[in-house]
Amino acid sequence: MMEWLSDFEPLLPYALQSVVLLTVVLALRVVLVRTVLTRQTLPVETRRRWAVNIRNVLALVFVIGLIFIWARQLGTFAVSLVAIAVALVLATKELILCISGTVLRVGVNAYSMGDRIEIGGIRGNVVDQSLLATTVLETGPNHISSQYTGRAVVFPNSLLLSSPLINETYMKEYIVHVLTVPLTTDDDWQAAEKILLDIAKVECGPFMDVARLHMKELEGRNWLDAPSVEPRVSVHVPEPGRINLLLRVPTPAHRTSRVEQAILRRFLQTFKLAGRQHRDDSS
Repeated sequence: MMEWLSDFEPLLPYALQSVVLLTVVLALRVVLVRTVLTRQTLPVETRRRWAVNIRNVLALVFVIGLIFIWARQLGTFAVSLVAIAVALVLATKELILCISGTVLRVGVNAYSMGDRIEIGGIRGNVVDQSLLATTVLETGPNHISSQYTGRAVVFPNSLLLSSPLINETYMKEYIVHVLTVPLTTDDDWQAAEKILLDIAKVECGPFMDVARLHMKELEGRNWLDAPSVEPRVSVHVPEPGRINLLLRVPTPAHRTSRVEQAILRRFLQTFKLAGRQHRDDSS
């Protein structure tokens, strides 16, 4: 018991000063409030207002007085509190970064459930999101295919603070998809371009009008210049002896792989037959 009291002995002067301050403030409050309430010449509302003001001012005086009395002790406590806060931040750094990433995701509406995203080498459809992490069903491999690999990938939301995010389904129901058809300079690339464009128009025909309407709605809602939904082919020469035909087509957001496969299969069959007929005509 004596040891316990000895620990608090340095604080006794401050405690006595605080008690004296409290006594003085309470005495002043009683005297001043009673003086105001006994002034019958003043309206009731005025007396009530003065009594409330006296109470609030004296409360403020008491708080300021306590701060002056305990200033040195508060400084020591503040230093300890800062040390504890620093240790807590260091211990929970990753959790804080994850929560910050969530705030960023919500603030900029980076993605939502069902969106296909790519970040830090991870690509897939979002199936779950929480305060700390996001779960995606992986698609791939890489950008070669959009089929599910059967694996679920969980990444911390802190990754949003350090890596750029690609949202492949930002346009929601319908998006613009680009697929590449590699050729050599010996191939008839002009015939291949025509065949590829004709097949794309046939495959995209059933949803072309709906995709066009969707892009127009996006243009008005998001104040952006929506891309044309008409299939287009661009010719690129990545290196000598090679030609790439880049086909851009509109597709439903979650059917890009099916549309791409249908176009490629029909193109390979048609282009092979066209090449065979050309050789037969030449001979």
